[in-house]
Amino acid sequence: MATVIKRKWKTSKGETREAWVLAYTDAGGNRHKEQFTKKREADARRVEVEGQVSKGTFRADAANTTVDDAVGDYVKYLEGRNKRGEKVTQLYLKTTKAHLRNYVSPNEDQNVEFDGGIGATKLSQLTARGVGDFRDSLRDAGVSVPTTRQILGSLSRTLGYAVSSDKVAVNVAAGVRVIGKRDDGPKKIVPPTKEAMAAILRYADQDFRIKIMFAAASGLRASELHAMPWGNLDLESGSVKVDRRVDAFGNLDVTKSDAGMRSVPLGAAVITALKEWRTRSKHTKDDDLVFPNNTGAFTNHDNMMKRKYKPLLKLAAKKEAEAKRKFSSVGWHALRHFAISTWIEAGLTPKTVQTFAGHSTLAITMDRYGHLFPSDDHKATMDKIAASIFRDGAQMAHDTPKAAE
Repeated sequence: MATVIKRKWKTSKGETREAWVLAYTDAGGNRHKEQFTKKREADARRVEVEGQVSKGTFRADAANTTVDDAVGDYVKYLEGRNKRGEKVTQLYLKTTKAHLRNYVSPNEDQNVEFDGGIGATKLSQLTARGVGDFRDSLRDAGVSVPTTRQILGSLSRTLGYAVSSDKVAVNVAAGVRVIGKRDDGPKKIVPPTKEAMAAILRYADQDFRIKIMFAAASGLRASELHAMPWGNLDLESGSVKVDRRVDAFGNLDVTKSDAGMRSVPLGAAVITALKEWRTRSKHTKDDDLVFPNNTGAFTNHDNMMKRKYKPLLKLAAKKEAEAKRKFSSVGWHALRHFAISTWIEAGLTPKTVQTFAGHSTLAITMDRYGHLFPSDDHKATMDKIAASIFRDGAQMAHDTPKAAE
């Protein structure tokens, strides 16, 4: 049984203060007290506690543990697993901490501006509706649908760990969904122009130019490109085998999916450039990386962007402006988009493009690049289908005698 009692007292200055105290006994016979400034808050909590006790879902720690506490516990748990070498990569740990510390329970070190966190909320007071409100605040702040889903996933795993630690009985985030608007679907890719690519290659140094050329021809993701050894390049037949990737911390792994394991053909100009690069490189064995750092180890993508690629983009923009030519900046991942767009322009089928790109489904390819496939070819195909099926049907309808009136 839970009861709400009004409590009054005087301060040292003689001022009267009052509060509402909720007293209750849990299913184990343990007594608990919680204090509230308003009676309606105490009454609301009383109803909640009585319902939890009757259902056997009451957890005493939930009233004293905040979401921020749960976040801290979960991060420590992941860090411990990471140190023990269990299946928690540094990248996963970093991403999860970013979700939790930038959005769920922002702290002073957060890297984004977001003030809709729920870190101060007690686990006992966190409801599915509260998580839904948090989700809506993310979307109102401009966070994309995919990222919002990832953040809620991190929150759900945090609360799941709190459940396993007996801090709370129910994971209220487990059933909360993120539904995008009609215009929140996959964005149509706009690949870099050939003029922009020509400008970047024009001002790149000899060695870096080969790396950019290869990325823009093979369509490899940065993580795949930086993990590629010479043994995966067939410089005679002209192809590259993709079967591995490296994360931001230098951890080598297989590709993201089975579809990621693939063979991509390369043009003669790219093969020639790679052969020249191998003759100049200090690391030429089959097990050596094609594009390593100065010591032969994995290239850190962030460092490459900061020290090489971004300065190159600034130089290209400056030089093109001086020449009174228009220049649009090209992100590194856009080199992959450029490669895929050239395959489509060359007339490769959607299925072939999917295979070379390493997409897990054809739907992904078409969602992102379907608008780049020649519409004239599509129209010709549809005309052919219509001519072979519907024209004969229309003629049959024309030839069929009308029913007697």
